[in-house]
Order: sequence, then structure tokens, then C-alpha cells
Amino acid sequence: MHLQAYVIEDNPTIRENLVGTLEELTSVRVAGTSATEDEAIGWIEANPDGWDLVIVDLFLKQGSGIHLAERIARRRPSQKIVVFSNYINPSVRKRCAQIGVDAVFDKSTEIDALVDYCAHQCFRIAQAHREAA
Repeated sequence: MHLQAYVIEDNPTIRENLVGTLEELTSVRVAGTSATEDEAIGWIEANPDGWDLVIVDLFLKQGSGIHLAERIARRRPSQKIVVFSNYINPSVRKRCAQIGVDAVFDKSTEIDALVDYCAHQCFRIAQAHREAA
């Protein structure tokens, strides 16, 4: 069972490396990517059941990760929103918690923690499917 992820990151190198790392080290399959808030919202609205996990940077080519997370706050309980950014501090973590972000990771120091989080979510999805069968 794969976890379907959607990645919103404006730096193409970081985006490609993140997608490759997650697909290589976990059961994540990236269903799509974008560099802007509007493009991401368009995809998410067109594919409401096409994702289990959204990974979003705070600063995008257009828009912001915080605003995007606010816009998709109403979702199925099994769908998770993760912020992955270089600009993480206690006030950002607090704001993310207030708007319903499920996890926050610093790009410079917490990539392993993000991979672990994704692996755990893959396990959780697989377990739920086994229990439902």
C-alpha cells in the first residue's frame, strides 16, 4: 500500500531530491508537485481523494505554505499536512499547530525526521487497509 503525496516546493532541485528520497526510502508515491499556492489548490480541489499527504514549503513562487495549509484545513482525518521549510522557529511551529498542520520539519536539520514521519504514515495506511479487509 502506497501513501499518495503532493509536494509544493518552488526550488526544483529540492523538489526533485525530496521526491526521489521519499520514493526510494518509503512507500510514498508522489502524485504531483507544484511551485505555487494557486497551482497546488487547483490540483488538490480537482483530486480531493488523490492524496494522503501534502508536503509544503512556507515560501513559494506565488503564495505561501501557511495560507495553503489554511485553505485545505478541512480534509479527511486521514489526510495529513506537513510543512517542510528552512524558516522554522517556535512561532512558526505554533502558528502551524493553530491552523491544523500535522507536522513541521526544518529542511536543514530534520530531513531524517520527515522521512521517518512519512514511513510511519505509510505503515498507518497499510495497517488501516489490513484491518478493513
